[in-house]
Amino acid sequence: MSNNQNNDLREKIKQSADFINSKCSLSPQIGLILGSGLGELGDEVQDKVIIPYKEIPNFPVSTAPGHAGNLVIGKLGDKNVVVMQGRFHTYEGYSQHQTTFPIRVMKAIGIHTLIVTCATGGLNRNFKAGDLMIILDHINFTGSNPLIGANDPELGPRFPVMFNAYKKDLCNLAHKVALKEGIRLQEGVYFGITGPVFCTPAELRMAIKSGADSIGMSTVPEVIVAVHSGLKVLGIGNITDMALPDAAHHADEQEVLKTAKESGPTFRRLLKAILAEME
Repeated sequence: MSNNQNNDLREKIKQSADFINSKCSLSPQIGLILGSGLGELGDEVQDKVIIPYKEIPNFPVSTAPGHAGNLVIGKLGDKNVVVMQGRFHTYEGYSQHQTTFPIRVMKAIGIHTLIVTCATGGLNRNFKAGDLMIILDHINFTGSNPLIGANDPELGPRFPVMFNAYKKDLCNLAHKVALKEGIRLQEGVYFGITGPVFCTPAELRMAIKSGADSIGMSTVPEVIVAVHSGLKVLGIGNITDMALPDAAHHADEQEVLKTAKESGPTFRRLLKAILAEME
């Protein structure tokens, strides 16, 4: 990314942020990205303003199943939030620069913390479909990185440190809240791939040997840009299927969305309880 491209990116961020601010006077503190089948939490936002992605200058349009494609701004409990009902993926044909652009815009309109959620396949045999998993760390196996190109120091450092990308205090808070709410909460490492194909048994064995506990087609680029932007991050995966290499069957798209919908009420209860406890 050249200096001209950096200037262009800053201008595009400003255009998007100015448009959103013209539609809503509320300044959000916390951003939430809702993954496949998890978008119903956006319907629970109070005093909300709904802005379809297609109306926001420079925003991509979400085409993945289970992604409504709206930006929702309002209140969840006593917190001002901006909620992405659906995200963007490289398998839709977007670059990682494009898929992560909304994080830049959410930072520009005021957020200091990002909660990123996703549907993810379980690799850890102690998990089961329907479990929720705190993301402690990730492995970037997408083959790319959203920060490739010239760095803009106004947006973040050239070499951001990814240690403690998923803030330990937020992970601990999530466990504390889950215990109080009686919600089974796993934790582990997320293995990020590009997709859109589900992995072969050999690929799943490689991911497991690499130390991964779950696998999915999103999240990693978003978290990299969030860290680059100076945001605190909490990651929560919804284990929508068990992606075990020796299993006789691998869930398809419809089975994944069905499990995400079934576990949705528990997921929403956990997120709202976490938000209530956040400073």
